[in-house]
Amino acid sequence: MLTKRDLLGSAAVAAFAAATAKSTPVFAQNKAEWPNMFEAKDIAEAGFIYGLPIVMNYAVMHEYAIDRSSGQFKAPFNQIKNEPNVFTYKDTAIVTPNSDTPYSFVWMDLRAEPVVLSVPAIDSKRYYSVMLCDGNTYNYGYIGTRATGSEAGDYMVVGPDWKGDTPAGIKQVFRSSTQFALAGYRTQLFGPDDLDNVKKVQAGYKVQMLSAYLKQTPPPAAPTIDFPKIDKELVKSNFFEYLDFALQFAPAQDNEKEIRAKLARIGVGPGKTFNFKNLSLEHKLEIGLGMKEGQRKVDEAVASVGKAINGWRLSGLPGDSVHYNGDWLKRAVAAQAGIYGNDPEEATYPFTRVDSDGQTLDGSKHNYTLTFPAGQLPPVNSFWSLTMYDGKSQLLIENPLNRYLINSPMLPAMKTNADGSLTLYIQNKSPGANKEANWLPAPNGPIYLVMRLYWPKTTPPSVLPAGEGTWQPPGLKRVS
Repeated sequence: MLTKRDLLGSAAVAAFAAATAKSTPVFAQNKAEWPNMFEAKDIAEAGFIYGLPIVMNYAVMHEYAIDRSSGQFKAPFNQIKNEPNVFTYKDTAIVTPNSDTPYSFVWMDLRAEPVVLSVPAIDSKRYYSVMLCDGNTYNYGYIGTRATGSEAGDYMVVGPDWKGDTPAGIKQVFRSSTQFALAGYRTQLFGPDDLDNVKKVQAGYKVQMLSAYLKQTPPPAAPTIDFPKIDKELVKSNFFEYLDFALQFAPAQDNEKEIRAKLARIGVGPGKTFNFKNLSLEHKLEIGLGMKEGQRKVDEAVASVGKAINGWRLSGLPGDSVHYNGDWLKRAVAAQAGIYGNDPEEATYPFTRVDSDGQTLDGSKHNYTLTFPAGQLPPVNSFWSLTMYDGKSQLLIENPLNRYLINSPMLPAMKTNADGSLTLYIQNKSPGANKEANWLPAPNGPIYLVMRLYWPKTTPPSVLPAGEGTWQPPGLKRVS
C-alpha cells in the first residue's frame, strides 16, 4: 500500500542500498557523456529535491485516478468523486488529511481539450473552496467563498499549450502548467448531523469537457498512456524513472531550464529513458548518495520550516509557480509537510510536535492541555480546527470517540473556564466524563498536531503574514 511521507522518505536510503547490491554493468547512457562522480551525485541530489513533489503527486494520482485496485481509487480522469464523509484513520493515501471538510476530487486530463468546472450557489455561511493544483504541485487558482464568492458559476481549466477563445458564460480561465491536474474541493461540514446538506452541495458540483459544455462534437481523444505502476517498493529504486515519466506532461518553465539541463546529463527528462537497474555500480552509488543527501536536506528543512512560536511552527509554504520562484527545496518541504496544502490566504496551518518547553509530544508519557485565553480564539473569516495525527505516520488516529479534531463549529458543546478561556485536553486516555467534550484523543506515542485557520483574517488580530502576525497560537502544557 502506498502510504505516508515515508513512501519517498525511504526512497533515497533504499536506492543507496540497491546501489551497493550486485548490478549488471550495462550503461543507459554513453560513459563519455556521464558527468564526473561529484557532479553526478550533486545532480541526483538537486534532482531528488526538485522531483520529490512531482513524484509524490504522481503516486497519489496513480492511486486515485488510474489504479482501480489501489484501495484508494476515486474516479477516472475528468469525473468528479464526492466523498460524502470526512477522512478517518482508514484513509492513508495522503499525509495529514483534513477531516473538517468532506473532499471532492477531479483528476483532469487536459491534453485533448479544457475542462469546465461548474459550482452551484452555496450559502455564504458555508465555506467551500476548489483548489486547482497541477503536476508540479503549484496551486494555480481557486474557486470558492474567499476567491470567487458564493454565487453559482462556470470556470474553465486549460492545459499548458491550449490556445482558444473563452466562451461566453465562463467566469474565469485557469491555466495548469502540466497536462494532468487536480481539482480538490473542500466543503465545510458543521457537524455530523449536517452531512446530508453537504451531500446536496456536492451534488451541485458539475464537471464537463469544453465540447460537452458547448454542445459540440468533441476533438480527437488524446493518446492512451501506459502509466507505470507505482508503490512503496518500486519508488525506492525507480524514483528517477517516475520523474522521467512525469516530466513529459510538464513543459519546462523558464525557471526550470537549469535543473532540467542538469537532469538530462544523467538521462532524465522528456524523451529520455532513465533506468536505474541498468546503470553501472559506480553510477548507482552516485545516484543513491545524491538521493540520500537530498532527502536529508528535505527532512532537515521540514523540521525547521517557518518560524517557531510557542512550540508551533508557522510558515506560508504552499503557493503558485511565482511563489516558489524556482526554490525547489521550499516546494519539496511543502509537499512533504502536507501535499496539497492551501495558500496561506486560503488556510494557514500552524503545526507542532513539541510542547511549550520544546519537549517532544508523546501520548504514552504525558497528558497535555491547550488553553485559548478569553477572546483569543484563532481569528478567521470562516472557521478553525485542531487535528490530531500519529507523530510517525502523519495519519489520523483510531480512537474510542471517532474524534479526529476539535473545530469552531463544536464550540457550543464545549465547556469554557470561569474566566472565559477554553482548555482542550490532549491525551491518550479519557480525562473523565466531565471533561470529555473538550478531549482530543491522542496516540499512545508521538503526537503531531495541525491547526487549520480557514480564510484567516488579514486585519489585526491576524495570523498573517504567517510567523509575523499579531495573533499567536498558545503553547501546549505538560500536565504533571
